[in-house]
Amino acid sequence: MKAGKETNTTFFMKEAIRLAQEHMEAKDGGPFGAVIIRNNTIIATGWNKVTSTNDPTAHAEIVCIRNACAQLNTFDLTGCEMFVNCEPCPMCLAAAYWARIERITYGADHNDAAKIGFDDAFIYEELHTSIESRILPMVQMMRNEALKTFKVWEIMSDKTCY
Repeated sequence: MKAGKETNTTFFMKEAIRLAQEHMEAKDGGPFGAVIIRNNTIIATGWNKVTSTNDPTAHAEIVCIRNACAQLNTFDLTGCEMFVNCEPCPMCLAAAYWARIERITYGADHNDAAKIGFDDAFIYEELHTSIESRILPMVQMMRNEALKTFKVWEIMSDKTCY
C-alpha cells in the first residue's frame, strides 16, 4: 500500500494508529499497531495479539517484523522503516535492532503507555542491574559444555551469519 496525497510519514503513522484501534476494539490484544515500509510502500502490518494468541511476545512490532521477514523471505530488514503508534518496549526495540530496521517513528511514548497500565520501566531498570540482583533469578550452569556448540559454530564454513 503506497501513501496517497498526505505526507508519507503521516499516512504510515495513521495506518499504525488505525490498526491499533481496530484490533484493540476487536479484542485481538492491547492498543498497539505497527507497519513496516520499504521504498515508501507498506510491506507488512502488525497489531498486538498477546491476549488473542496467549503469546506474551506477540507485540505489534514483533508481529510486524515476523510478517515483514516472511514477506521478504529474509531475516534482514535493512532498508526498512517501522511506524508504531507507541514507543517500542525493550523487547520490541531489541527485535528492531536484530532485524536491522533503519528507523522507527512512534506516536505515544513509554510514559503515555505507563499511564494506561503498560509500564515497562522496570525492564529498563533490570537491564542495568547486575544478574545477581535481578528480580528474575538467573543461574549459570554447564558453561564449558555449552561452549562446545559455540566452537563448532565458529569453525563451520557453511553457516549463515546474522
